[in-house]
Amino acid sequence: MFATRYLSRFRQWMPTMPIVLVDAVNATERANAQATFRVLPRMTKHEIKEHLQKIYDLPVKKVHTMNYLGKRKRVYGERKVAYYKYRDFKKAIVTFDDSIQDLGLGVKLPELDAEKVNEE
Repeated sequence: MFATRYLSRFRQWMPTMPIVLVDAVNATERANAQATFRVLPRMTKHEIKEHLQKIYDLPVKKVHTMNYLGKRKRVYGERKVAYYKYRDFKKAIVTFDDSIQDLGLGVKLPELDAEKVNEE
């Protein structure tokens, strides 16, 4: 009895909320690096920020969110029309601190560049 009460007080919940990277933009002289994620509609800005900071150690400056309704479709059958709907989703545009300049997308490999120069 004591062990169950003791353990129930110290539970840790790991997040099972998916965050899918859609697009990313490297930092420029005027703007910080940004990334666009697709998240669950029930996630708040604070949850997204905490998730990225604590699990991925990313320095998040601000988060903008947009809610989207899932598309509705019609399928015409022989006798009747069937309707279905895609899931609703939320887009989160995350702006990072000045400490992140390059998000690691579109990395050039020096070996491949050297081969192209040698071929020419």
